Amino acid sequence: MKILVFSDSHRSLSGMYAAIEHHKPQQVIHLGDMISDAEEVAKHYPKLPFCMVPGNCDGWFTTVPLKKQITLEGRSILLSHGHRWDVKSGYDQAIADARAVGVDILLFGHTHIPLCQQLEDGLWMMNPGPARSSYGMIKLGDGPIACTLHKV
Repeated sequence: MKILVFSDSHRSLSGMYAAIEHHKPQQVIHLGDMISDAEEVAKHYPKLPFCMVPGNCDGWFTTVPLKKQITLEGRSILLSHGHRWDVKSGYDQAIADARAVGVDILLFGHTHIPLCQQLEDGLWMMNPGPARSSYGMIKLGDGPIACTLHKV
């Protein structure tokens, strides 16, 4: 299963469309700022599942949860924009939250700094960076988790 991960699109949709067309994913995740961008792109791909959370620029009017835990291909994924974990000051809160719920993959945005790494305990962390310049891909299947960053 190929999963594309976007964040911080801020009305820059062309990279998301291009990545979806190029990779033909089975799932898209958008980590906020602007959740309306993900909703707009999702309308063009009605058969493609989208999972999204709002960011700090999405306002207080949304009823979409700020944090979600999902399972895909038997792997548990925790996603949030990251502002509530204060990721601009470090990743400790986000990692502690991910470890507390026992996920395999932690996804966040907010910093606009791409990051993809596996920690010593096996936890994968990914920040896809801003959608205008980068995105992430996760491959799940029978083998190990594969996470990579891509430039737009």
